[in-house]
Amino acid sequence: MSTPTRITHLIGGQSWTGTAERTSPVFNPATGEQTGVLDLASTELVGEVVATAKAAWPGWADTSLARRTQVLFAFRQLLDARKEEIAALITAEHGKVLSDALGEVTRGLEVAEFACGIPHLLRGGFSENASTNVDVYSMRQSLGVVAVISPFNFPAMVPMWFIPIAIACGNAVVLKPSEKDPSAAIAIAALWKEAGLPDGIMSVVNGDKESVDALLTHPDVKAVSFVGSTPIAQYVYETGTTHGKRVQALGGAKNHMLVLPDADLDLAADAAVNAGFGSAGERCMAISALVAVEPIADELIEKIKDRMGKLRTGDGSKGCDMGPLVTKAHRDKVASYVEAGVSEGATLVVDGRDDDFDGGDGGFFLGPTLFDRVGRDMSIYRDEIFGPVLSVLRVRSYDEGLELINSNPYGNGTAIFTNDGGAARRFQHSVEVGMVGVNVPIPVPVSYYSFGGWKNSLFGDAHAHGMEGVSFFTRGKVVTSRWLDPSHGGINLGFPQNT
Repeated sequence: MSTPTRITHLIGGQSWTGTAERTSPVFNPATGEQTGVLDLASTELVGEVVATAKAAWPGWADTSLARRTQVLFAFRQLLDARKEEIAALITAEHGKVLSDALGEVTRGLEVAEFACGIPHLLRGGFSENASTNVDVYSMRQSLGVVAVISPFNFPAMVPMWFIPIAIACGNAVVLKPSEKDPSAAIAIAALWKEAGLPDGIMSVVNGDKESVDALLTHPDVKAVSFVGSTPIAQYVYETGTTHGKRVQALGGAKNHMLVLPDADLDLAADAAVNAGFGSAGERCMAISALVAVEPIADELIEKIKDRMGKLRTGDGSKGCDMGPLVTKAHRDKVASYVEAGVSEGATLVVDGRDDDFDGGDGGFFLGPTLFDRVGRDMSIYRDEIFGPVLSVLRVRSYDEGLELINSNPYGNGTAIFTNDGGAARRFQHSVEVGMVGVNVPIPVPVSYYSFGGWKNSLFGDAHAHGMEGVSFFTRGKVVTSRWLDPSHGGINLGFPQNT
């Protein structure tokens, strides 16, 4: 067994050289072996990082859009060239298969490409002669120091939803990645320096709740972007806003896929397997509840079961279809939901606990699991399991299926599978969910649209990336200007009027 590697902070463009009072282990979830020792930041160190960012920010905020764009293009080129290396780091610490990890980096790369258009995105408006000899124009300016707190399930893509736009808008960024799999985020952050970004504009501080609380309460942090479970998202939102910050906190999900009787069931079965078991179900956009409108449930379940039987679960670096869960504790928690589903009366069609796994004996594996005849009151339906567990709920009509989805407290993503254009159009209008797929099971928007759900899946008003991201990381200013000429004169104490 090799000696675990030290993983530390990135501050002012340099790896931290201090001594951490607290550390945390990092594992390879496919083998169970500890591969890293992560330095955890104290509140005092977070303060030092924020101070470094604050000192660097004015120079970057005053940097021309042309120069900022050059840095963004250089970063985009570097990330594209190193994407396979980043993907390997994700697989080694998160466990998802290499193809999935590479897809994650590529989707993050799209946001960097969107941010390369920042001169256009920050362009203001101008109204000449809004009043006699008075011009009015608008601009958007950076906030200062902003924090990004990212989850374990997308250690590269989620930070990339926010960081390129925040930097392009002229801010200084402090990233707090997940302590479970930090190396990919640190490697990406290091590329910014290589791209020519001034030191201090992009920093990484590793840690746990102490670091999060320090960022949420620090007076010099002006905005916080967070992605994670709903209880923590709500905590982040309430704590951050109480301390005067802008906060966008994306929470959990219980995503439904409604399959109508006229749907192509082979397409629907493929989609259910891909969206339910990709990344071992550790996606906020995973389909975990399949809503089958009778009489198709039996046939659809058989097709899904057949496809599940061909999946190979094991080490994500060795060509398997599905990798392990991120930690042993999380694997055990997901397995406990399987037991709960059985005890609550659901029909266990495929039991992932009984799979043969192609990985190390100590790996955190749980195979794809399928339940049928799941009820609304069962914990496997009510809770966000965040694992490879797909539940089938049977309904008698489209209206019953729509009501089921709309009554759920989450509203992140959903999908409808049908060949009826009218039904699809009705669904996309009526469903109370922020992201909708029509015959598309994972409707993650492209970078120039914005990502975010409704209800308990989002706290705050701003979604991630797209124009909402630009608005979140800037503040508007409107200037009303009059340049006096020699003919001006006179005093008028009345209220100004547009004449």
